[in-house]
Amino acid sequence: MKAKLEKIQASALADLHKVKTAAALEEWHVQYLGRKQGQMTEIMKSLGSLSIEEKREMGPKANETKKQLDAAYDSKKSELESSAGGGIDVTLPPTMPPQGHVHLVTQTIRDITDIFKRIGFTRVRHPEVEWDQYAFEGLNMPQGHPARDDWETFFITPEEATGKSMLLTPHTSNGQVREMEKGQLPIRMINISKCYRRQADVTHTQMFHQFEGLYIDENVSIQHLKGVMDYFAKSFFGPKREIRLRPFHFKFTEPSFEIDITCGLCYGKGCKFCKEGWVELGGSGMVHPNVLKAGKVPAGYSGFAFGWGVERVA
Repeated sequence: MKAKLEKIQASALADLHKVKTAAALEEWHVQYLGRKQGQMTEIMKSLGSLSIEEKREMGPKANETKKQLDAAYDSKKSELESSAGGGIDVTLPPTMPPQGHVHLVTQTIRDITDIFKRIGFTRVRHPEVEWDQYAFEGLNMPQGHPARDDWETFFITPEEATGKSMLLTPHTSNGQVREMEKGQLPIRMINISKCYRRQADVTHTQMFHQFEGLYIDENVSIQHLKGVMDYFAKSFFGPKREIRLRPFHFKFTEPSFEIDITCGLCYGKGCKFCKEGWVELGGSGMVHPNVLKAGKVPAGYSGFAFGWGVERVA
């Protein structure tokens, strides 16, 4: 082994002297010092098969030889960089600094948009500063409804001053009547926007994001609603997830449903997080006739709506 080690050292130094380019230097490094097939790597691996006496003799020599070749490699590398003008080629494009990643809410909005786009839903945009007519009145929420209380909604102009109230929209449902008023049927729309409510605790913030879906056409039924919700759940959360529609009450849909999804930790078996295997996802239902009337939708058309927080989905 001693003779083999001396031969490798002599050969390596001789070959290194012939190296003229950075590419050739890397080939030399792989041949002699490479981690997988380098000749010195093979020598170091073979030390384990030697006797104790041979290890005591050859171990230090092998380590010393490797250090010498490492030093020779570093020296040659510096020499090549100096001859190339410090290793900087001003004609090459610069190395750009890392740019981080897209915010989680932004990524979720993009994913939601892409999922619904595949089944014909178009993303629309409607005002975040809205009139009471679109945020409440047109959605079958009469005067005196709790959501219209000053402690629930950020009002900008009171009704007494202008005859109608302006507010920061508390939900993306304001886009429903606005979209119907366009008179372009059928409707398949997704409205994703910031919403504002006067709530602030561990699970609520005063500004958050929602997405609203609205589908209006002839002969739309609850089967269509369940099919779209099941498609979204499996597309976003995974093919193993299941949904259920649980009867609920919303003023702008009838019948109304809360949408639950099987827990992502136990897949419906029940665990400490979900208790019974299901987690609440959001609200949905068939569009209330009064809302269709407010949007001037002609007879013979029906539809469903759904929506919940983007942060909750994320």
